[in-house]
Amino acid sequence: MEKIYITSDRLSSQACIDLVSDNGSGGLVVFIGNVRNKTKDKAVQYLDFESYEPMALKEMQKIADEAVSRWNLHDMVIHHRVGKVPIGEEAVIIACSSPHRKESFAACEFAIDTLKETVPIWKKEVFEDGEVWVSAHP
Repeated sequence: MEKIYITSDRLSSQACIDLVSDNGSGGLVVFIGNVRNKTKDKAVQYLDFESYEPMALKEMQKIADEAVSRWNLHDMVIHHRVGKVPIGEEAVIIACSSPHRKESFAACEFAIDTLKETVPIWKKEVFEDGEVWVSAHP
């Protein structure tokens, strides 16, 4: 499995953990972004993600490369789902490992924040009475 990955299939947190596991790591952090059932007290049916995949993969790799360099990580994995994602399932998983936990926490937070700002992946929330695009990216 690839370390930087976009798929319409269900994501696996264990696969991400396996990809970054290293015997020299004292800290391994995983962020899982799940689809929740409500937005501002409005019931969500599911999310639908679209992506300009060639650019998204390049941007995700840039994020991982910067995080590895900046926080001296052993490795980082970023997996994102596209298409229809049901309530309770993972939309994004970011995992990283480092000699010490503090670096892994900081790098993981940087990665999800930067991904939401720069990666061309668009999210549509679908409700019983309509839908809305949110968090549009460049």
